[in-house]
Amino acid sequence: MEKFIIIILRTILLYGVILVIFRMMGKREIGELSVLDLVVFIMIGEMAVVAIEQHTDPLFNTLVPMGVLLLIQIAVSYFSLKSRNFRRLIDGKPAVIIKNGKIDEHKMKKLRYNFDDLLMQLRTKDISNIADVEFAILETSGELSIFKKGNKKKEGSYTIPFILNGDVQQDHLEEAGKSETWLRKELETRGHNEIENISFCSFQDGKFFIDYIDNPDEPR
Repeated sequence: MEKFIIIILRTILLYGVILVIFRMMGKREIGELSVLDLVVFIMIGEMAVVAIEQHTDPLFNTLVPMGVLLLIQIAVSYFSLKSRNFRRLIDGKPAVIIKNGKIDEHKMKKLRYNFDDLLMQLRTKDISNIADVEFAILETSGELSIFKKGNKKKEGSYTIPFILNGDVQQDHLEEAGKSETWLRKELETRGHNEIENISFCSFQDGKFFIDYIDNPDEPR
């Protein structure tokens, strides 16, 4: 009887500990979990199972590695916010699978993403005809984002950030067929002279969206 009481108490305690750890890691939907998130979640779950099964072992032996994983996850999240290169190293980057209605087979092969995967994810978006797709972007979470054809005003367009946290995104400029010289000139004509103070800048459908770092009163 005492054995079962210990197991029940350990289960309740570890349940509470895991809830606290996951809350401290930040809110994510299941579909938004990165590979690192999944690894951490699986490891913590396995530790909890072992601690419940091996009820004679000290809980300290389980709580310490759980705490270490939590610290690692918080550190990774911090550096991901500070560095785009670090974020890409950990999470990868979105890939445009279909652009202007044309499938990029080379990129699909590089990602080991086949046509069965593509068609399956299109079906989950209620798209029965691949010819209806203008853009398809494979997100870092593995989810496929779809932009359909048919809206002439928005056709051929999706948001690409040109500036993130004060840094000009050269690869995004190249993808859009623009240059940093063009970007700086366009921003200067609109009164935005200090790029390092811009948190987010995108150019879509002939219009700029500009948001400043910690300065909501700055003119857009």
